[in-house]
Amino acid sequence: MSYPASTSIAVEDATKLFTLRYQRTLKQMSVAKLKGREVSDTFKALDGVTFNVEQGESIGLMGLNGSGKSTLLKLIHGVMRPDTGRVLTRGRIAGLIATGAGFHPQLTGRDNVYLNAAILGMTEQETRRKFDAIVEFADVGRFLDTPVGNYSSGMFARLGFSVAVHVDSDIFLADEVLAVGDRPFKKKCMEKMQEIRRSGRTLVYVSHSAGSVRKMCDRVIVLEKGVVGFDGEAAAGIRYLKYDEDQGDRADEQDAEDEEIGADI
Repeated sequence: MSYPASTSIAVEDATKLFTLRYQRTLKQMSVAKLKGREVSDTFKALDGVTFNVEQGESIGLMGLNGSGKSTLLKLIHGVMRPDTGRVLTRGRIAGLIATGAGFHPQLTGRDNVYLNAAILGMTEQETRRKFDAIVEFADVGRFLDTPVGNYSSGMFARLGFSVAVHVDSDIFLADEVLAVGDRPFKKKCMEKMQEIRRSGRTLVYVSHSAGSVRKMCDRVIVLEKGVVGFDGEAAAGIRYLKYDEDQGDRADEQDAEDEEIGADI
């Protein structure tokens, strides 16, 4: 099936299976088999998911934990492939789909900027040109030349997000990127993502926060146990989930305060 040039992401009947193993060692598996017990099982993280995204759309990907959101984001990013169906994308993809993804813990923050940028498709010349802006946005200060294995989760997030937002991309993916980091950084992230949205890039944003999805996204796709339960206007999607926006915002503020206590090395 062909798609018009305006289509940014096309997900066609995508299914992804995972295997659950109940025993860890070969001996345990052998004993379990002799006793007639199950040693493994499979489940569908995604089951026949289909939707299209036009270039420049801002999509909020929502659902309860375990609904398949992060798996779908990884299929779009290309980190995983569907077992059946297809996931097609047009243009360069950037974003933060896991805190510290692509970082080497024994390398310094400086070295990891170049490493992560290369993974995201930036040339060394492009990274050098944007290096100062990346470092300024990440605000890791004197820890730039410290191995990132010593970083807090907040510092990991700041550096990873900073590299990702400075990639010239057509599609930007963000998986709970604002869940880690102190309040000023979360605000800076939101402002940067608004810039990305206004630039005409396609944005796919995974979040449990009704307030931020309402501000960032025009459309919401809700996953329920691996299938699309809702696909439509953002406010209607939030109502479909029965999320209480006020409670969610208060929880976000409390999380930010908790993170501030342990945000430094």
